[in-house]
This record gives sequence, structure tokens and C-alpha cells, in this order.
Amino acid sequence: MKTFNIAKAKKTAFYRCLLLSLLLLNTFFFNLILAQSCPANIDFESGTFSGWSCYTGSVASVAGQNVITLFNSFGPVPERQTMYGPNAGLDPYGNFPINCPNGSGHSIRLGNNTGGGQAEGISYDFVIPANRDIYSLIYHYAVVFQDPNHEESQQPRMEIEIANVTDNTVISCSSFTFFPYGSLLPGFFVSNNRTDGTPVLCKSWSAVSINLNGMAGKTIRLFFKTADCTFRRHFGYAYLDVNSECSGEFVGATYCSDDTAVNVTAPFGYQQYTWFNNNFTQVLGHSQTLVFNPPPAAGTTVAVEVVPYNGYGCLDTLYAKLIDTLTIVANAGPDEVFCSTPVQLGVNPKLGWVYSWTPSTGLNNTAISNPFASPSITSSYILTARNSGGGCLSRDTVLVHSAGLDNTMTLAGQLVYCTDSGDSTIFRVKAADSIQWYRNGIPITGAHGTEFRPVQSGSYYAMLFSFEGCSLATEKRDVLIDSPRPGIRYPLQYAVENLPMSLQARTFGTSVVWTPDNYLTNPTSVTPVFKSPVEQEYRIEITTATGCLTIDTQLVKTVKNVDIYVPTAFTPNNDGLNDLLRPTLMGVKKLNYFRVYNRWGQMMYETATERAGWDGRLRGLEQGSQVVVWTAEGLGVDGKIYMKKGTSVLVR
Repeated sequence: MKTFNIAKAKKTAFYRCLLLSLLLLNTFFFNLILAQSCPANIDFESGTFSGWSCYTGSVASVAGQNVITLFNSFGPVPERQTMYGPNAGLDPYGNFPINCPNGSGHSIRLGNNTGGGQAEGISYDFVIPANRDIYSLIYHYAVVFQDPNHEESQQPRMEIEIANVTDNTVISCSSFTFFPYGSLLPGFFVSNNRTDGTPVLCKSWSAVSINLNGMAGKTIRLFFKTADCTFRRHFGYAYLDVNSECSGEFVGATYCSDDTAVNVTAPFGYQQYTWFNNNFTQVLGHSQTLVFNPPPAAGTTVAVEVVPYNGYGCLDTLYAKLIDTLTIVANAGPDEVFCSTPVQLGVNPKLGWVYSWTPSTGLNNTAISNPFASPSITSSYILTARNSGGGCLSRDTVLVHSAGLDNTMTLAGQLVYCTDSGDSTIFRVKAADSIQWYRNGIPITGAHGTEFRPVQSGSYYAMLFSFEGCSLATEKRDVLIDSPRPGIRYPLQYAVENLPMSLQARTFGTSVVWTPDNYLTNPTSVTPVFKSPVEQEYRIEITTATGCLTIDTQLVKTVKNVDIYVPTAFTPNNDGLNDLLRPTLMGVKKLNYFRVYNRWGQMMYETATERAGWDGRLRGLEQGSQVVVWTAEGLGVDGKIYMKKGTSVLVR
């Protein structure tokens, strides 16, 4: 939705006469225009934001008005002002080129697709030279925003303002605001990509002319802004670029003397083109490119009327004086070294030039100015450049050195093994000028060969180097080298004759086998159930994921009845013999409690864990020799509760 009144162009007879009368004046300035250049980096061609002011801020709906608040960020902010170069790909929503298709080397994106109530801006101030009464420039934009169907002041948007700062006026037909509200905007389409179900509206690259004639010496400001929806959920962003020529000239105005045809191409991005002869008495065509075959006489003047999309921009008439003074110099770029990542040859393309490369081996495209090369051997490439009309043929050569590194890493042996298995890990790489092996990102001292045998667990890879200055890493491979744990003997277990009792093996392995399998419900379980009239000793084989084997043992004795046994005396002197007072459970599958009291009835110890016991201390202090009383309660394997109490002597 536009937020200003756009002056409607009237193609009246008076208008035609006025254009014709101005043509003679404009012709006088043609040579001046052809040499005219734009302010430094207004076209982003340095690949930086030099000369531009960057802003970040927020957006809000205040009293039914959309308010964008911005602050100078003193440089681009990641994901808020983003620079793109050639081969940037396609926008994921609009499927149009991210880099402007006007022959530009760089374009920018303002904003992002994350929402959050963010707003961004970018501006450029410049002064029109005092002797330039005829001055114009063209900017290009593409827009992507969601349409959440909020109120008008709450919708995502893009705002463009072109201002004469000196006179404090806005150039209205080059300034406008886009936001969705109620219906699809002119020139927009609905994307097939809906990440959260909300429609995404897109407008592909379009051009706007800014006629600055008669403003010599004035300060002009370009100000572009984007904003999310005010509810912080939906996004809006835009792509921007400015043409590299600030004049009415365009590709094809200058052609080669040996051209067999001339293709005169008006600026990209307008909705309608109408070409005229020099006195506006004849319409020559309606497409962006006007073809002369054979070429016209040098000095022929043509005009093209450009109409922006649905009123978004200024109606303008551009002129071209065709002269046969074009020269073309092919530029294949500097010599390169190919390591593993394809290298780019040539330079940015120029509109109207035709390119071809030979040989084609190792090139991703032989018909563009700057293909990517990845030759398997050192190769020389020839670039041929000429004008679209066939003339001005020029050649240049570039040499691409191929380092020939191969980062393939092969494996012999196992990545996971146990030290007692006889297995090992051996990595091998192809030969290189130098090699360095790494473990967990740290270089391994002395490891420079094509073969390496790890002796520790870790993540391993190799860096390969060539004398040409290339370096290439292999893939990372994780190695796990394990050692078997020592076997242990489990505490003696007591079971009641012919009553089931659960046993417990250690749990660090991936498989367990109890042998013999006598009297067990499942000899491959970590917790098999034992039921027998006689005692049995078991060998427990525990195997880990690495193949390490540990052998534990377990003796199970049988008793006639469920019982809880506590020794009548203990000696907590740390000699390893009878240092703890604890119960021995016979046929008890769960200890509810074991408590120890002194002769005054004070509880000095309590536990519900079978193997724990009292060390003769109270609050860390050793207790003297004395008689203590204990009580115990447990759940028997027969499902019954058993209680027992008694006395024991603490001997110091």
C-alpha cells in the first residue's frame, strides 16, 4: 500500500513537444554524462558498507501509527545489514536472485526472517557536483515480508525515502512504503514457502529512477528501512542495490566498430519500455533491449521511456547516443592455486559483453566472466571476451596451479577394541609434501607419516600440506581403546532353601553370562533369580562394548530359615577385620532398617543398606568400649516381615 500521492504521467502532445525541445539540450551534455561517475561505493561494489550509515532499532504501533525507531549502529550488524556477492543463490521465499541481476558485483539485504519486532535502516548522503545540472541515478529493490493480517499500523514493511536534504523536501515519486493490508500489492506474489503457515509476500527486483536534474550542489539522502510486525512474531526484509552509473546512459550506447549488430539495453527492473527515434516520431520497440542489425550510423540518438511497476517510482525518459568507440579488454584474473575449494577466475561481468573459456575441463561454466575452476592438474585457461554484437574480440590467459592433495583417510583394524583382544587401529593417508596428525585437535609430536597407529582413545585426523601453500584436513574418526576391569568377588549371599532370591551382577558391560547356569532363572541376566536346596558358586563373565572381558565370582549359601545375623562383638581399629557392626541377611531380600543404640537409649547409627555398617563413631567422634543394643527389620524372600534385636560389644 502506497503512503503518498504519485504524480501520474500524462502522455500529451505538449509532453512530447517538451521532451523534443529538451533533447537538443540533453545532447549537448552527452559527452559529460558518459564520463559521469557515482559517489564512492554508493553501489556497494567495494564489498563493504563504506560511505553508508547503518541503523538498528525497533518498531511499534502507537495510536494507530507505525513508528520505526532507529539508532546509528556505526557499522553493519550481523543479520541486520548483510552483504552479498556474486553467486549468492536465490531467496528462499521469492526464488529470485539474492544479488541484483543488473550486472552488480554486490547487493545487500536489510533485515532478516526471524521477526522479533526488529527494525533496520541504511542511508547514504552525497552532494551533486556544482556543475552537474543533469544528474540521475537508479536504485533496485526486492521485498519479502509476511502478511499476518494485523491492523495496518502493525504489519511488517519496507520504507524508502529519497530526500533533498538541502531544501528539506522529499522526492515523492521515488519514495514509498510497502506493507500488506487487505489485498495483494501491485507487483507482489505469494510465496510457496510458508514456514509457520503465514503467507509470505514477495516482490522481485524492480528499478526506480531518481531524476535529480536542476539540483546541482544539493545534498541528497537515500534512506531505506525495514521492520517486522509490531507483535514481534512476523518478519519483513528487503534487498537493495544502486546502479554504478549516475546518468541516463545504459549498456549498448557505446559499441564496437566491427560489431555486426548493436544491442542497446535499458536499465533492468521496469514494468514497461517504449523506444523512440531521436525526434519521437517513431516507436522502435517495447522490450528492454533494442536490437539494431546492422548497426546504425555512429552518433544516432535513441530515447526510451521507462514505466515503473504500478506507480512505484518515477516515470522517466532515458537517452542514448550510439557511438562506435567501445573497446573491450578481457581480464582472466590473476594466477591461482587450487587446493580443495574451487577458485574463482576472471572478474565481475559487464552487461553487453559475451564470455567464453577454453578448455572446459575443471570449469563449472565456460560462458560466464567469472567461473569456478577445480582442475585435477595444473591448467592454463584462455578467456575470450567480445561485445554482444560480435566485435572487439579480446583474449587473456590465467594459470591455475593444482596442488593435487587427496584427503582420503583409510582405516585398517577396528575403531573400537579392547587392549587384550589383539586388535588395533591404523589410519593411512595419501602422500603429501608434509603431514601432521592430530588427537582431539592437538598436534601429535613426531606424527608426520602417511600411517598412524593410535594408542589412546580420542578423535583423530591429519592435515596435509603442499609446497604451493595448500592445506587440507582429512575426516575426523573417533577411536575408543578400552582395558578390561579387574574381577572381584561379590559379598557372600544367603538364600533360604528352595525359596527364590534375586542376585545382582555389576552393570558396566553390554552382556553378562552366569556359569554354571544351575538354579538360575536366566543366566544372561544382570539380576537372575536363584532357587536351590544347596549352595552354589558362580562365575560371572561381563563383556563390554569394546570386547573387554571381566570375570567376577559369587558364592550363594543356603539356610533353612530366614534370619538376620549380627556379630556379638566388633573391633573398629581399621585393621580390616571386623571393623564394622552390620547385619548379615539370610533370605532377606530387603533391609528396612538396622539401628544401634547406647545404654541410655540414644540412637547412634541407622541404615537401610545391607553392606553399610557402624564404625563405632558418633558425629565423627570415636565411642569408647561398651555394650550396644541393635534392632533390625527386613522383608524375607517369602514375603514376610522379620524383626530381630540383640546386643553387641564395641571393643577398643
